[in-house]
Amino acid sequence: QVQLVESGGGLVQAGGSLRLSCAASGRTFSYYAMGWFRQAPGREREFVALISRSGGSTYYADSVKGRFTISRDNAKNTVYLQMNSLKPEDTAVYYCAADASGPSSIRDEYDYWGQGTQVTVSS
Repeated sequence: QVQLVESGGGLVQAGGSLRLSCAASGRTFSYYAMGWFRQAPGREREFVALISRSGGSTYYADSVKGRFTISRDNAKNTVYLQMNSLKPEDTAVYYCAADASGPSSIRDEYDYWGQGTQVTVSS
């Protein structure tokens, strides 16, 4: 069992930056590939970024490539999402998730989810 708690969301103007954190507890953090997903009102939860167990491999959705950076610190049991050049269309609840068999961009392959943190980007 893994518990995930996101933090760092908030309200920011377009062009601004935020850094999300996701703290994990429970089973060994480094066993899991980690991902970030987001869900805007009325839309499906969509993939944003993933990182391998070691942190050596990352992958991004086209919509965030070049603006967002995922990273992890296995000593601190934490995964991060640095979000730069934010746009109003980035407004959503952001979720981190843990994947025992990954890494994968497929939502249904993730085993554990956090409760989400709201990111709102004003124009």
